Amino acid sequence: MGTANRKISRAKRLNGIVRLPGDKSISHRAGMLASIAVGETRIENYAASTDCASTLECMAALGVEITRRDGNVVIHGVGKNGLRRPTGALDCGNSGTTMRLLSGILAGQPFKTTLIGDESLQKRPMKRIIAPLTQMGATVSSTDGRAPLAIAGQRPLKAIEYHPPVASAQIKSCLLFAGLFADGETAVFEPIATRDHTERMLRWFGVDVTADNGRISVTGDAILTARDIVIPGDVSAAAFFAIAAACLEGSVVTMPRVGVNQSRRAILNILQSLGARIEVSTISKVCNESVADIRVVGGLGSNAARTTTVIRGETIAKIIDEIPILAVFGTQLEGGIEIRDAAELRVKESDRIATVVENLKRMGAEVTEFNDGLRVQRSELQGAVIDSHGDHRIAMAFAVAGLLASGETEIVDAECAAVSFPGFFETLESVVQ
Repeated sequence: MGTANRKISRAKRLNGIVRLPGDKSISHRAGMLASIAVGETRIENYAASTDCASTLECMAALGVEITRRDGNVVIHGVGKNGLRRPTGALDCGNSGTTMRLLSGILAGQPFKTTLIGDESLQKRPMKRIIAPLTQMGATVSSTDGRAPLAIAGQRPLKAIEYHPPVASAQIKSCLLFAGLFADGETAVFEPIATRDHTERMLRWFGVDVTADNGRISVTGDAILTARDIVIPGDVSAAAFFAIAAACLEGSVVTMPRVGVNQSRRAILNILQSLGARIEVSTISKVCNESVADIRVVGGLGSNAARTTTVIRGETIAKIIDEIPILAVFGTQLEGGIEIRDAAELRVKESDRIATVVENLKRMGAEVTEFNDGLRVQRSELQGAVIDSHGDHRIAMAFAVAGLLASGETEIVDAECAAVSFPGFFETLESVVQ
């Protein structure tokens, strides 16, 4: 991926239109489900990220024909029983979503597959999917619960009712995917609701998904029928531009066609409650997902928080990807910001609690680290050398911090931003004034 560094200087304002890449979460699911659907699916605005490319490469290695036509991804689905044993290991790169969700599909295949990933992915916890897939009848070998994963599938799998130990859309999705290959009804219980892209996408392909009082289920007799999909812009990517614009007086940034799924728009609600002037308009439904135009006007409004804002509990699962940039935003708020109940951040692409704290301190911020989160006080940021730790969300969050800091900020290994947002720095430069 290269280790190019990027230098960022203080900005006066942001102005212009930002066209965001396709939503990563939705793209992963579209690529996998279209592959096991019957017929041809055309996907418009499929995420250009390296993570989502890993998903397509894995599906192609399983015998699915994937082509590009007029800028769209075209997947020739092979149906639930048409995947073929790959000739080698499936490389998930840096993508935990690819590894966890694809494991659910592979658990129901009549062959053995090995899933590998990069150094970062090999550190991420996989026991959370290994345990339930084993209950369903698959044999999953690992290195102390971490990748590589060797999956000896079984068909049909045994249907189970499962209570995940942590709130995770990836665990839920893995098991619902496995449930498509099980004998009977497979159910996942969610005391805390997580993003529901999987349920929406399954229904788009014709699967009857039952969701009742936190119990989500599918049956193994479901058939997926190919259907074209338009992927909305990624709201997680929107957060970087929204916060940068909100913090710089005189900014006006518009982001068209952004996904505002109720299970994902918590970040927009939080930013609005903290004083960011964000307008969400022209909401419409596209392929079972809500899409809207987002406009951000610079300068915090009169409702900007004066005391420390504490974010914890059920909200955390809904904004887990946006916490690094929220921490940067906290340095600009009079009362600062405190994040708790977010220990899950320690097992992301990097230990995001430690890396955010380390880099904020480098920039002169007043920040306190907790086991499950951090507290950031209002701070005057100074340019510094920032270590991204190869983590795309850290690189992008501190690029925004660099726009708000005096002096020059250098992001080490900035190219890792391509994991979720190829062209992020060029897009940012296009609206910086």
